Amino acid sequence: MAPNVLGNTILLAEACIEQEDRNNNNNASVGTQQYKNKSFLNVAPPKVAPAVTEVHKPAAEAQKSVTARDTSSTGRRYHHVYVWRNIIAFIYLHLGFLYGSYLLVTSAKWSTFFLALSLGSCGALGITAGAHRLWSHRAYKAKWPLRLFLMLAQTLAFQNSVYEWVRDHRVHHKFTDTDADPHNATRGFFFSHIGWLMVKKHPDVKARGQAVDMSDLEQDGIVMFQKRYYALLMPLFCFILPTFLAYYYLDETFSNAWYVVAIFRYVLSLNATWLVNSAAHIWGTKPYDRNISPTNNTFVAIAAYGEGWHNYHHVFPWDYKTSELGTYSTNFTTAAIDFFARIGWAYDLKSVSDDLIRKRVLRTGDGSHEYNEQELHARMIDYVNQLDHESEQAVWGWDDKDMNEEDRQDATVRNKVD
Repeated sequence: MAPNVLGNTILLAEACIEQEDRNNNNNASVGTQQYKNKSFLNVAPPKVAPAVTEVHKPAAEAQKSVTARDTSSTGRRYHHVYVWRNIIAFIYLHLGFLYGSYLLVTSAKWSTFFLALSLGSCGALGITAGAHRLWSHRAYKAKWPLRLFLMLAQTLAFQNSVYEWVRDHRVHHKFTDTDADPHNATRGFFFSHIGWLMVKKHPDVKARGQAVDMSDLEQDGIVMFQKRYYALLMPLFCFILPTFLAYYYLDETFSNAWYVVAIFRYVLSLNATWLVNSAAHIWGTKPYDRNISPTNNTFVAIAAYGEGWHNYHHVFPWDYKTSELGTYSTNFTTAAIDFFARIGWAYDLKSVSDDLIRKRVLRTGDGSHEYNEQELHARMIDYVNQLDHESEQAVWGWDDKDMNEEDRQDATVRNKVD
């Protein structure tokens, strides 16, 4: 690939995630825009009153007028509109991912694979330990060396700046599965996985994004530095440097360096993150709250470095482990945070008491937690013990006046003499 093509490709990849108005000031005019239907995105319309059929329209014109409609908090109709820049970029990136997969098993060096894996893991920590657990939920605190590392790692992951990521994620938690949820899972797997990035945001998302408290991030110099220079930092850390490292230091071909270390690594990390928004809101158990859509999903937990214990996380979002158990095998991010805590870079790690977890499980869980089995076992033992010591109907014999009449009638008397 010629250098000028590389430059154009980087610009295309940069367009992958739509750049937003940094101050969210474009909300006022969104509600009045007429957006086109996005049926292929599996965007299911919410339940609304059926529209009155306009019989005077020709059949073809009436068919065109059918749109996927949502109702925002303003009461206006909302029509989805494609973001073609993102769609084209996603098509290229996923085709590049497939080609990178082919190169990975046919010509790429083992060292190239391990470089891609290492950079992918680093970027994942930037999202999970950084943008998510540290900045979105304040589940722990970090000294500036760790915050700097996590900021650079999150830039490597390229999922918008920390500031924008946190804003959207806080809105997601506050308004899960509503029109204000950026990746509303009630609109289907495809929408919550990737489709939400292919259409303009619902007006409610923008309105809630303006209102959410971001004052803590605005006081963080590292976050605001990244926000200001993100357009320069992102292509450098996400695409240029990874390609250069493999091409120059590993003596890899440029094609292998670009499609394996840059594109394959990036798309794989994107989809791992997106699974938390999609699969972990559809498939899995709900041990802590059966009334919400987030689930506990082991596969997603492994793929997303511990972010798949989503039912627990939505119930207790301030727990730095995002799960009840700190099992490192399915929660690599917790292991990393614990390591940084041991060297003094992470502190004030917040968690949830066993007593609070038990109370919530027994109150709202779906019965899949071990606490439910323990509670049932304890109740059975208590019941049996009560039976063993029951004295309410104790009688001394047949003619006892406290004898239950039903027992008397059910009794069998043999050789009875009238």
